[in-house]
Amino acid sequence: MKFITQQKEKLRDAKILLIALGLPKAQCNDRSAWVFLALANIKPSSDWSSATAPLLPTVSIMEFIRNNYSMDYKPNSRETIRRQTLHQFEQARIVDRNRDDPTRATNSKHNNYSLNKLILNILKTYPNAEWEAKIIEYKNAVPELIAQYERVLNKHKIPITLPNGEMIKLSPGKHNQLHADIIHEFCARFVGASGRLLYIGDTASSRKEGGKLMRLESEYLESLGVSPMSHDKLPDIVVYDEDRKWLLLIEAVTSHGPVSSKRRIELEEAFAGCKVGCVYVTAFPDRTEFRKNAADIAWETEVWIADNPDHMIHFNGDRFLGPHK
Repeated sequence: MKFITQQKEKLRDAKILLIALGLPKAQCNDRSAWVFLALANIKPSSDWSSATAPLLPTVSIMEFIRNNYSMDYKPNSRETIRRQTLHQFEQARIVDRNRDDPTRATNSKHNNYSLNKLILNILKTYPNAEWEAKIIEYKNAVPELIAQYERVLNKHKIPITLPNGEMIKLSPGKHNQLHADIIHEFCARFVGASGRLLYIGDTASSRKEGGKLMRLESEYLESLGVSPMSHDKLPDIVVYDEDRKWLLLIEAVTSHGPVSSKRRIELEEAFAGCKVGCVYVTAFPDRTEFRKNAADIAWETEVWIADNPDHMIHFNGDRFLGPHK
């Protein structure tokens, strides 16, 4: 009975703190309070003065809640916790993501979250009189905390110079680095000045998560006969060679997803109305990744490996780079 009472008291305290920190009502519910307790490593019997800031992946947060507060979130709840609690905590500068490695990709399984120092200072004084003064200190510091966080993120972003000279920046990560290599190295060698980038995405802000597209030239794609309904099927990068009238559909592979026979059929169906020849390309960062996927690569497609940028592997048998009928 005492343990249940302690659980309820800690849940109540966590909600009081979240409300005082200015979180929206939707992030002051039981779920967010339990997540907050996990991030602070506060168990039902703990004093707030013992709060710490461990680096916790979402699954570890769920495990802490299950073991200490008897709330068993199912595996499919992970996205709800991440998108409806942790994301807002991060925006409010309550937590830092990947404090141990700011270059880690957003979609990495090793992503983690931890309370920042100002929040930890608040928790260590709660419920003594000083905690409310420290809340004010935190709120005054939020604009600078946001600016500092943005500076850290921008420092590690990957710059890409497009064929027209325009520069965009992608979030850090191995996959986006391969995107940059495709634009700077592959296109420079095998497409040239006639290349026009029609689509590129950022893995840290995917369409599935409601994130922004880095570049999508819908009208130009439509002029080539590509239906807007096909945009959900786009590969990682789409480049049009205006001189040769080739549309290069490029998949960037760092862990999965080469142009396999199944993927080629999907792309052929999505681009069935295309008025120009389609070239299917799989790009790998190195030979190790290529060897892992070699058995799945479809015939009549091309392979490019970033650490050997001057060469291509042609899975066709009858010709070099170009569309197949």
